[in-house]
Amino acid sequence: MTTAIATQLKSINETELIELSNADVYWHKIYQIIDSSQPIYLLFPQTIEALAEIVRQASQHQWRILICGHASKLNWGKITQDIQLVVSTQKCDRLIEHAMGDLTVTVEAGMKLADLQSKLRSHNQFLPIDSPYANATLGGIVATADTGSWRQRYGGVRDLLLGLSFVRADGKIAKAGGRVVKNVAGYDLMKLFTGAYGTLGVITQLTFRLYPLMANSQTMLITGKAEQIAQATQTIRNSGLTPTAMDLLSATVIKQLDLGSDMGLMLRWQTIPESIEQQISQVKAIAQQLDLATSIYQDELEDKLWKDCGEIISIPQSAAAVTCKIGIAPAVAVGLLQIGDLALKDTAPHKAFPKGNSHSNILTKVHASSGLGQLQLNANYANYELLEQMRSHCQQNQGFLTILDAPPEVKQQIDVWGYSGNAIKTMKGIKDQFDPQNILNPGRFIV
Repeated sequence: MTTAIATQLKSINETELIELSNADVYWHKIYQIIDSSQPIYLLFPQTIEALAEIVRQASQHQWRILICGHASKLNWGKITQDIQLVVSTQKCDRLIEHAMGDLTVTVEAGMKLADLQSKLRSHNQFLPIDSPYANATLGGIVATADTGSWRQRYGGVRDLLLGLSFVRADGKIAKAGGRVVKNVAGYDLMKLFTGAYGTLGVITQLTFRLYPLMANSQTMLITGKAEQIAQATQTIRNSGLTPTAMDLLSATVIKQLDLGSDMGLMLRWQTIPESIEQQISQVKAIAQQLDLATSIYQDELEDKLWKDCGEIISIPQSAAAVTCKIGIAPAVAVGLLQIGDLALKDTAPHKAFPKGNSHSNILTKVHASSGLGQLQLNANYANYELLEQMRSHCQQNQGFLTILDAPPEVKQQIDVWGYSGNAIKTMKGIKDQFDPQNILNPGRFIV
């Protein structure tokens, strides 16, 4: 059967085929998330038509496919089993159309976010998505709903996505929204595919809403005790101030940035200089009343601060690190940032995660208005109960905790998604309708 698979796939034009064991070492991390006893084939289709033919043949022979771009988030989600094919869309990376006057762009899903931003910058436009992953493709960003701090001003991925094309589980190409007249089957497919982890179809083309690039930008970092930070956050949130980003940072993040030892609130303004100056003045007054320290950043130092902050929290700092996406009611977000430091003081060495680095902490960032954020646990010894405790706290406060990247043994012990809502039946029905043979990223998502 293995030879038959390879022979069949080699007949597909404009596709590179490699047995995973012979691929570049970069791709060997796939073995950490796939439980398979048979050879796995890595494919790089160069056209959408070649990609569709791969999926068509997989559907015909019931081969199970793991879909990715540059594999920067391949560790996210559950461990999957019995995969025959790993299909990367990274070579389907063309710019299809840039309608500068309409502030929209259409690209193939394999294009890197960084490459698109570079192309748009020359026209003084940008896509307000700030993923910390240098190799992240736009298809992967949409599939995982991976947005960043710009969510404060511009919304999430769903709010920026105007249309998409995808390969269905039977190998046929479908379109929705954007530059088409008719949607498919009554679903809002842009919202349905965003955050579905590639389980409903293979995203091939995306149309986004763009924004003018602002030449002026400044960031203010406020640091101090938790109670005062919470007051300042609430005051700013209820005011008429319009920061493009507003993030709460745990004291552990501030320490790693070497900016102090207290909790932080980081705000960014990107507008005309007069507005920035006026808003910073108002926030300084609020901070002064609460005895909070403030610092101003701009130019290269400002960009470095946001970049470093995103990487510290989102990129695993050790082989034993556990990264999570979190959500919580914004009004109680400061309390979540405090839990990690308190819990780790009482951590016992039983039921431990594998040994990692010697720096034990929980790094947490929460978007102050939405309550969405990221968390990374770095610890030599940390009870599994610690993650469950934080998940319970989030769920009790209208939120969630999803494990993204973690050692396989952690994902075998703890439910990655921890979903306790009543939509399982609905999600399963949608999955069955879009992928009845369960060949697309099987097992990675909730159902």
